Amino acid sequence: MAAAGAEAAAEEEKRLPEGDPESGGDSDDEGDSDSSGDGEDEEKENEAEIQRLEEQLSINAFDYNCHLDLIKLLRQEGELVKLRRARQKMSELFPLTEEIWLDWLKDEIKMASEISEREKVYELFERAVKDYICPEIWLEYAQYSIGGIGQEGGIEKVRSIFERALTAVGLHVTKGTALWEAYREFENAILETAQPAPGSIPSPEQQQVLCSQLEKIHTLFRRQLGIPLLDMEASYAEYEEWSEEPIPETTIKNYKKALQQLEKCKPYEEALLGAETPKLAEYQAYIDFEMKAGDPARIQLIYERALAENCLVPDLWARYNQYLDRQLKVKELVLSAHDRAVRNCPWTVGLWIRYLLAMERHRVEHSIISEMFEKALNAGFIQATDYVEIWQAYLDYLRRRVDFTQDSSKELEELRSAFARAVEYLKQEVEERFSESGDPSCTIMQNWARVEARLCNNMQKARELWDNIMTKGNAKYANMWLEYYNLERAHGDTQHCRKALHRAVQCTSDYPEHVCEVLLTLERIEGTLEDWDAAVQKTENRLARVNEQRAKAAEKEAALAKQEEERAEQRKQARAEKKASKKAKKTKIGDKRKADEDDEGEWGQEEELPSKRHRGEGDGVLPEEDMEVEAGLFGRGEKPDGPAGPKEKASTSRKDIPKVLHDSSKDKVTVFVSNLSYTMAEPEAKLRELFGSCGEVVEIRAVFNNKGTFRGYCYVQFREEEAARQALALDRTAVEGRPMFVSPCVDKNKNPDFKVFRYSTTLEKHKLFISGLPFSCTKEELEEVCKAHGNVKDIRLVTNRAGKPKGLAYVEYESEAQASQAVLKMDGLTMKDHVIKVMISNPPLRKLPDRPEPGRASLPMAPRQIYGARGKGRTQLSMMPRALQRQSNPVAKAENGMVQNSPAASSDPPAEPKKMSNADFAKMLLKK
Repeated sequence: MAAAGAEAAAEEEKRLPEGDPESGGDSDDEGDSDSSGDGEDEEKENEAEIQRLEEQLSINAFDYNCHLDLIKLLRQEGELVKLRRARQKMSELFPLTEEIWLDWLKDEIKMASEISEREKVYELFERAVKDYICPEIWLEYAQYSIGGIGQEGGIEKVRSIFERALTAVGLHVTKGTALWEAYREFENAILETAQPAPGSIPSPEQQQVLCSQLEKIHTLFRRQLGIPLLDMEASYAEYEEWSEEPIPETTIKNYKKALQQLEKCKPYEEALLGAETPKLAEYQAYIDFEMKAGDPARIQLIYERALAENCLVPDLWARYNQYLDRQLKVKELVLSAHDRAVRNCPWTVGLWIRYLLAMERHRVEHSIISEMFEKALNAGFIQATDYVEIWQAYLDYLRRRVDFTQDSSKELEELRSAFARAVEYLKQEVEERFSESGDPSCTIMQNWARVEARLCNNMQKARELWDNIMTKGNAKYANMWLEYYNLERAHGDTQHCRKALHRAVQCTSDYPEHVCEVLLTLERIEGTLEDWDAAVQKTENRLARVNEQRAKAAEKEAALAKQEEERAEQRKQARAEKKASKKAKKTKIGDKRKADEDDEGEWGQEEELPSKRHRGEGDGVLPEEDMEVEAGLFGRGEKPDGPAGPKEKASTSRKDIPKVLHDSSKDKVTVFVSNLSYTMAEPEAKLRELFGSCGEVVEIRAVFNNKGTFRGYCYVQFREEEAARQALALDRTAVEGRPMFVSPCVDKNKNPDFKVFRYSTTLEKHKLFISGLPFSCTKEELEEVCKAHGNVKDIRLVTNRAGKPKGLAYVEYESEAQASQAVLKMDGLTMKDHVIKVMISNPPLRKLPDRPEPGRASLPMAPRQIYGARGKGRTQLSMMPRALQRQSNPVAKAENGMVQNSPAASSDPPAEPKKMSNADFAKMLLKK
C-alpha cells in the first residue's frame, strides 16, 4: 500500500499546472485548490463508475467488455486488492489476452519481494502460458526466473523454464529467435562465472564444468540452426565467430535444410505481415501448407498462432480440436485445447459437445464431466435447438455408462432421472426464453422410449412416453405414428400395433393413405376376417372424408383463381378505359382551342408520359412504355421570338425538340438514376460533375413532364462499360439531402426476374439487424457501441426515399462469433432513452406483388374516383361543364375527373365527339 501511495503522490505531482516549480506561494493557492477540486471530482466519478461496473457484472458475469473497463479503472486508481480480485474473476471465466496477462504480471512482479510472493508470481505465470502460446509471456517468464537463480536449484529451474518455452514457441518463425538468444545468453553468463581466476590453473573438476558448459552452448547453437527462423544467417555467423572449432558437417547440412524450409515459409509469413486483422484466410493457407508437411509440432504452433489473433472464431477452434483428437491424442494437450475453446466461445454448442466427448474418450471422472455439462447449460446458447443438442450428447454419455445386463443399477436410475430432467428443462427454461422448446418432434422422449423398449424391456414405459409425445401436437403426422408402430412391431405385440394404427388412421392429416395402407397390410398378414372388415370400413370412411375435404379445398382454390382472373380482367379494362379517356380529353382540348389539323394530329399521337413509379427499394428502371420514348431535354430548347411565360416556353420547347428514342443496345454503358429532387436546378450539369469521376460521360438524359418540370430521374450514358459499373458504386449517395438511387439500365418488362436490391435477403450470421434506434442516432455513435464487441466491417442505417432515418440498422462483423457475442451483449440496450432490439440478420422473404400497370385499379370494387398517392391533383380536375358529362354507357367508370365509354363493350376506338357551335351549346343549356 505504501508503493500505491507513492504512485498516487507521483501522479498528483504530474497533475500540477506547468510552470509551477513549487507548490508554495500565495499566488498559487487558487490554482492548487482548483487542481485538487478537479482531482476530487474525477476520483468521485471513477468510484461511481467502478460501483456501476461491479453491479453490472453481478447481473451478467459474462460481460467481457465490462470486465476490461473495471480492470482499467481499478489499475488507474491503484486499488490493488480490488484489482487482483477483478482479474481473478475474469481469468476464471475467460482466457486472458497477452496484453492483459503482461499488465497483470508486471504489476505483481513490482510488488513481489519475499520468496512466498515470488512463488505466487510463478503460479501466475503458469496460468498465463496455458491460455495462449505467446512468445512474449514465455520470455518474460524465463527472465523473471533468472532473478531466483540464487535459491536452491535456481539454475536448473531456469533451464527447465527455457526448455519448456522452446518446446512451446521455439519453432515460431518470426519470434522464436529471441528465446534462443536469451537462453544462450543465460548459459554464457553461467560460463563466465565458471571461468577460473586470471593466471590460475583450473582444477580437473573446474575443467570438467567448463567443458560441460561449453557443450551446452554448442548444443543450443546446433539446435537453433536446424530450425527455420528469421535472421538465422546472423545466428550462423555468430556461431562461426564464437566457436573455436570448425562447425560440424551435420550442423551445416541441417542449417541448409532449414534455410530451404524457411524460403518455403517466407511467402506465408509475408502474407501475414501485410494482411489486416483477423488474417483468417492467410492463416488457413499457412495451416494447409503445414498440414501437407506433416510436422505435428509446427501444425500445433501455427494453429495456436492463428487462435491467438482469432480466439472468437468457433470454426477455427473446432478444426484445431479435431486435429488434436485424431492425430496427437495427448490427454493434457487435447483437454487443455477443448477447455480454452469453450471458454473463448461459450455460445457454440458444438465445442461443448466435442469437449464432453474428449473427456469421455480420455476417461475423465464422471463428476468432472457432469460439472462441465452444467457449465454448458449456463453458457447462454443463442438457439433453442442448441440446448436439445447438448442434452442429447450428455444423455448419450450417460447411456454408455449403463450396464443393461443388470435389471437395476445406479447408472440406469441416473440416466432415467436425466431424461426426465431434460424434458422438464426444455419445457420450462428453454421454452420460457425462446418461446419454443427447440424439440417439436420430441426426439429426446423418442430416444428415451427406445432405450426403455429395446434395452430395458419396459414397453409399458415406452407406451406412456409415446402417448405423451402424441399429445404435444404430433398426432397429425403419419411419420410419428409409423415410428411408434415400428417400435411396437419390434418390441410389443400385435394388439397394440393394431390399436396404434387405428388411432393413426383417425388422426393423421398429412399422409392418411400411407397409414391406411400399413393398417391393411397388417390385417392382411395377421388379422381375422372381422379385423379385415373393420380395417376396410375404417380406411374407406377416413379416405372418403379426406377426399371430400380435398375437393372443397380445390373448389375454394378454383374460386380464388377465378376471382383473380376477374380482377385481372377488370384491371385490363381499367387500363383500356384510361387510355381512351386520355385520347378523348386531348381531342376535346384541341377542339376547344381550335387548333389546326396538323397540330391536332401531333398532340393526339403524343406518347404517354412515364407513369409514377411505386415506392420501394427496387429502384430499377422505367417500364417498357416509358423507355420507348424519353422526354430527353424537354424545357431546354431555344427561346422563341417574343416574350413568353415559363409554361409556354416549356410547351414550345417540347414541340420543337424531337423525342429521344431509347436505344436498348446501349444499356450496358448506361445507368438509371432516380430518387432525385424535383426541384434540382440543371440536373444535367449536376450529375455530369458527380459521375465524371467514374469515366467519360457521353450523355445525360433527364426526364421532364409536359410543363418542363424535372421528374426526379434520368439516364446517364458512358463511353465505356467499366465506367457504368463504377457508377453503380455511387448508389445511395446523398444529393441535395436525398439518397440517389443508381441501378443498371434494364427493361424489367423484358427481364422480370432482374433484381436491383443489392443486399442479401437470406440468413447472414455475421450481420446484425438492429431496431428501435433513436432517429437522431448517427453511424459514428452506433459504431462506437458496436465495436466494443468485435471488429465492425460495415454499418448501414436504413432510411426512407427522402433520406430520413427509420430507426433501423444493419451491422456487419468480421465473424459469426463476434456477431453472436454482440447479440448477447447489446439486445435490450438503452440508447438515448430507446431500448433497442438486436438479432441476427435474417430478413423475411420479399413479397413481390404483380407489377402494377399505370392507372390500374387495385381491387375490383365499385366504380369510384381513383387518385394518386398524394390525393386529387390539379390535372385530375375536369375542365368541361357538368352538363356535358353525360354517360352514354351505364357501365362506364369515372377516372381522373373524366367520363368515357368502357372499351370493353366495343373493340373499336372511341368515336371523336361531334363538334358543336355556340348556338348548340345555348340550346342544350336551355333544355336543362
